Amino acid sequence: MNIFVGSLPFSIEEADLRESFEAYGAVDSVKIISDKFTGRSKGFGFVEMPNDEEAQKAIDELNGATVQGRAIVVNKSEPKPEGERRSFGGGGGGNRGGGSRPGGSYGGDRNSGGGGYGGNSRGGDNRGGGNRGGY
Repeated sequence: MNIFVGSLPFSIEEADLRESFEAYGAVDSVKIISDKFTGRSKGFGFVEMPNDEEAQKAIDELNGATVQGRAIVVNKSEPKPEGERRSFGGGGGGNRGGGSRPGGSYGGDRNSGGGGYGGNSRGGDNRGGGNRGGY
């Protein structure tokens, strides 16, 4: 069973988290999620336990437990349905879209062919797009 563990202290190590869960049974893997730019913990992680009964006992007993002064959240990890994922791109596509660029274009990225509104668009590459203007 894949288990979500949230509200973790930023200083906790994967070995410490593994030790907490091994008190309830075998642990296949432990992963604390960290920021890809700073390397700092994001305060949550995942624990994989092969035995569902042991995993459920760990969830029941560790949810709300205090670890290094913080009450942690522990529950069964459910994958998000594909249709519910949010896009963080701005106005016109992809993670590179959005934002103000010279010429007043909002939205569009290098691969979307420009677009946007206001002024000349700087989007587009060799596949077309480019100066489509605004509306």
